[in-house]
Amino acid sequence: MPIDTKPVASSGPWDAKLQQFHGGQEWAQLSNFVEDFSVTTNPFGMPQGAKQAATHSIEHSHHYPPADQEPAKTSLARFLWPASFENDRDRLILGNGASELIDLVIRMAPSGTWRPGPFYTQYKEYERSARNNGFALLGPESSEKGNVACLVNPCNPTGDYLELPELKAWVAENVQPGGYAIIDESMQPWHSAQFREHSLVGQREYVEKLYREQGISVFVMHSWTKLWCCTGLRLGSVVCPTAEHMRAIKKIQVPWSVNTVALAFLNAVVDDEEYLRDTWELTPLWRKATVDRLQGMFPGWEFHGREFLSWIWIDTRDADVAERAVDLARAAGVPVRSGGPGYNLPTFIRVAVREPQKVDVLVGALKKLQQE
Repeated sequence: MPIDTKPVASSGPWDAKLQQFHGGQEWAQLSNFVEDFSVTTNPFGMPQGAKQAATHSIEHSHHYPPADQEPAKTSLARFLWPASFENDRDRLILGNGASELIDLVIRMAPSGTWRPGPFYTQYKEYERSARNNGFALLGPESSEKGNVACLVNPCNPTGDYLELPELKAWVAENVQPGGYAIIDESMQPWHSAQFREHSLVGQREYVEKLYREQGISVFVMHSWTKLWCCTGLRLGSVVCPTAEHMRAIKKIQVPWSVNTVALAFLNAVVDDEEYLRDTWELTPLWRKATVDRLQGMFPGWEFHGREFLSWIWIDTRDADVAERAVDLARAAGVPVRSGGPGYNLPTFIRVAVREPQKVDVLVGALKKLQQE
């Protein structure tokens, strides 16, 4: 499938000529809002302990936040590398959401060609940044190696997922020597309590060898606003191949990029083990229950994605049906994401995993499709 090189026009708050469409904007305009099924945030909502820490931090908002992002940065490093955080934290930097860091890394990347992951679509901020920074865009079907290659793994929205051996093989086959590989693992922590064993975050020897022998720089990107359901706070991080790469990002990053409230939230939330246990235990169960209900109603639809993911990517096989499903969900106060704006895949919808009571409302709205 050839890559789309221009933003798709969209309604709502997005300027289609200047911005890349993203979901999560409709809820505030709905007088009957129940739940937002259009975003891939954690179904358990914002962790209460971290929310309290963030709220309390407002008392200190007349002061500048720490320029070194501490102690939140070290707390996140301890979360990522429980046994080796003191040796690894110098490769870590926080940002105002992953979007800021995506743009900073691509800005300092070697110029030339940019290519996405092997899937037919993925999160579009990488493409937007590459286009804005003058890269020639390759499609996922291209056999040409890129100066910069960006892979979202697990892939949002398609639900595709590469295990570490497959991921390393993809980097070897698709990144030119001296190039950048940016691997977005924002949804990786949903994998299980053993997510670190399946992540590039723990592959320091591999990353160092690749940089030493081929000059390929591997960056591991995270948006933490999905796992901990705090998209309004804007929290992201990137693990760099070396401390020197981290300092290169810091040199061009706007000072105080992450505000006091977000830093306080992050510093507290990494210790909420109960929240993560609930996430790992119940997300797959709620996801399967939702798939089973919708599949029973619409046996012709195709359901995509790994069992641990916080969303379901659905091909209705009919653009009119997908549009009607989006309209019905919105009217019931439970908006879902259309695959049309942004992804240019009008037969698809994306439905977040949510608690069964909220799914009841969505199912009730979509029943009207069976009657039409």
